[in-house]
Amino acid sequence: MAPPTLPGPDENQDDAQWRTAGERIQTLLEASSSGGAIARERAEKLVREVTDLYGAMLQRMMDVALAEDPGLADRFAADDLVASLLLVHGLHPYDVERRVAAALDNVRPYLGSHGGDVTLLGVADGVVRLQFQGSCKSCPSSSITLELAVEDAVRAAAPEISDIEVVPAESDSGAGVIAPESLLTRVHANGHHWTAWQPAPELAELGDGEVGGFRVPGVMVVACRVGDDVLAYRDRCPSCTGTLAGALLSGAVLRCQNCGAGFDVARAGAGVGGDGHLEPIPVLVRDGVPSMAVPQEVA
Repeated sequence: MAPPTLPGPDENQDDAQWRTAGERIQTLLEASSSGGAIARERAEKLVREVTDLYGAMLQRMMDVALAEDPGLADRFAADDLVASLLLVHGLHPYDVERRVAAALDNVRPYLGSHGGDVTLLGVADGVVRLQFQGSCKSCPSSSITLELAVEDAVRAAAPEISDIEVVPAESDSGAGVIAPESLLTRVHANGHHWTAWQPAPELAELGDGEVGGFRVPGVMVVACRVGDDVLAYRDRCPSCTGTLAGALLSGAVLRCQNCGAGFDVARAGAGVGGDGHLEPIPVLVRDGVPSMAVPQEVA
């Protein structure tokens, strides 16, 4: 349910600082509005001039570097911060299809935790076409995976795309293309929607086999680490409807201390012996920080 590894609390701190520079620039631009429309326009023009200047410099550096050593393209693309800046200036050494394929490789461990996989069918006219295989097509967590993990990764790798289409496998009974806005239809119908990603750096401190409780805006969450994977679920036992506080982890089975019900955390919280199904909370590393997408009740 999470990427293969999560960094320590101090790892990638500098990268995270620069990845959020865009938000700080936007905040400063909004603050300039207090000086009136003319002040805001001048501030935006200044940002564009500086961006264009550094873009021209980056292009010349890329031309020189790749002419000397074409293998540097792989190193540039592997560095998230460098790659993101190259994307901003349209200088990324890889085409959109290769970038999307690499992004899907990064989220495959998350899909695998739900027993599924994804195939890139192609990219044409700004539309990415995907096909999912395995149990993730039908389990309640699949919509979460599609909407939050796959789309987040694909759009980060290829911000120029206009749409993502999910094509049913040939063996599926359904027909047609699933529009991105309908991916969470079943989850929404159950009375939930998903908020923005919430940073949870404490997740990186969990040791193998450890279980911890975390409070994020409006929701209590139980998280645990199984090997390299950190998995999180809403703090509610579907069997006894009580809290999972004090739950113990044996292998990949989380057992409620109140009623003894067990849940396979490595398989989207599926109940062991018909004990119901935990409600998963997506966990991804964003901007170098472990983060959770938290559900809230829809009024």
